Amino acid sequence: MRLSVEAGCRQFLVGLTATALAGCGLVGGGNHPDMATAIQPARSGPAADYPMVLGDPYTIDGVLYTPVDTLNYDVVGYAAVAGGEGITLAHRTLPLPSYVEVTSLASGKTILARVERRGPMTGDRFVALSAAAAAQLGADEGAAVRVRRVNPPEKDRAELRAGRPAPERMETPKSLVEVLRRRLPESGAASLRAPVPDVAAIAAAVTVSPSAPSVTPSSRAVAGPPAAAKSTTAFPLLPLAGSGEAAKPVVVARAEAEPAAASRAKAPSPKSAETAPVSAGEGFVIQAATFSVRENAEKVAQALGGFISPSGRFYRVRTGPFENRGQAEAALAKVRAAGYSDARVYSAG
Repeated sequence: MRLSVEAGCRQFLVGLTATALAGCGLVGGGNHPDMATAIQPARSGPAADYPMVLGDPYTIDGVLYTPVDTLNYDVVGYAAVAGGEGITLAHRTLPLPSYVEVTSLASGKTILARVERRGPMTGDRFVALSAAAAAQLGADEGAAVRVRRVNPPEKDRAELRAGRPAPERMETPKSLVEVLRRRLPESGAASLRAPVPDVAAIAAAVTVSPSAPSVTPSSRAVAGPPAAAKSTTAFPLLPLAGSGEAAKPVVVARAEAEPAAASRAKAPSPKSAETAPVSAGEGFVIQAATFSVRENAEKVAQALGGFISPSGRFYRVRTGPFENRGQAEAALAKVRAAGYSDARVYSAG
């Protein structure tokens, strides 16, 4: 009987100790993770691709890299061969994970790879292929490659997540490979994306004159019939809102028919906006607005440093002419910034 009581006490103490230890584990005491976190299974399936992680900016060899979710990433450069499992690679700025097509610029072979880590962490290589990815591509250390971000179908993603290669892509034509080779820099990497013009920078470099352009009378008398005058090109105008028909084309810079009339021509008063210049020449003009009252058109033309081009009973306010499209686009940005959102560029030639 006594032995039974002692055995029962021992069993009770063992159970109490186990309960206490289990309680310590569940609250996550010390520096160890709690039990729920430790046994949580890793995500699998399509959920393993989300959420994509960018991370904070960081510096490598004195260069700042800012991770960004760039959908149209397309770059040529040189690849390293480093660690990593499966058909994967390391990249310095693309989201983790994301998917890219890697093309060898030596053979034209293209594979699909999964971006899973940051790197390379030194040197001028812009990507680091895993050993398996390099083997599938047939590339060695320093190989010239093209890396283009893609959105592959789920079946290809599943193969890469499982560590298996996705079906091979169509080989790049030799003619395109030659073009890509010519875009390779001597070191580092170069983007294949078309440069986007910085309209703000162009607008800062090209300014619209605040004063209306002046007309310089010709020092020569106009001789010969009007047909001998230089012909000009009429450019189409947009239909006016509320009008039943499209406005007639405006002909800029028509020479005077009578020599006497040319000699009697006077420069306009500084207080009134100038009408169409005597010779617009080749190039482009900006049409800011159209008015039915000349006084209103004059005020806007003076404010923009432009001129008035009459068309029937309407007065069109324009600026220019500008020698090239870039100058015209810069001037257009300034005119729209002044509140004339319907301003347009027209050919003056």
